[in-house]
Amino acid sequence: MDSKPVPARLLNASPPYGHIITHEKWRASALLQSFKGSVKMIFEEELGVVDFCLGDKTCVLYVSEGDLVAGNGYRRKIVRFRNANTGLQGVVIVEKTRLSEQYFGELQKFVVLELGLTLLPVSTVAEAAQLITQLVLGEHKENPFRRKSVSRLLEPAVLSLVQQIPGVGKVKAMLLLQKFPSIHQLSGASVPELEPIVGQATAQQITAFLHNQLT
Repeated sequence: MDSKPVPARLLNASPPYGHIITHEKWRASALLQSFKGSVKMIFEEELGVVDFCLGDKTCVLYVSEGDLVAGNGYRRKIVRFRNANTGLQGVVIVEKTRLSEQYFGELQKFVVLELGLTLLPVSTVAEAAQLITQLVLGEHKENPFRRKSVSRLLEPAVLSLVQQIPGVGKVKAMLLLQKFPSIHQLSGASVPELEPIVGQATAQQITAFLHNQLT
């Protein structure tokens, strides 16, 4: 069942604004309780390995603290997620906690560099619910009937991650993401490519930081 792609009828029918298509297995979970009515759920049993379908054909796979601690089984699940749903924007949300932090670097390298998916860490299910809500509703007050692009949806979360790099504040992070709109693209940028945007010292800090995080 997990290897099946998302049915075409779900791919072709984006959920209404403010709604998420959710795998039935999450119905009674603490994660869904954390949404507290901020978005509405449409439960579906036929999502395969996908946990949540958002607007604009964006699908989310959730990797829990327990998944990371249990071993490398999550790797097969992520590969199935990537392979089974071609044509979708794949986002992996992972619980990065005190217990699972030691496994995060390996997961980050695998998901971002090897598979080319977007990886967003959270520390609690409440933070995960807030992040997913942000991806669905967007950070800015825009016309709810206007179709938002995936890059627009992911911008707040990616911006927050880039600001964690030493020497990079909000302004530099925004400038970097105009040129390199994903962590995957930013990690592949060279010092000469980054230097015109942030200067030589910060460019070296960025490449050193990303190299250490992803190796």
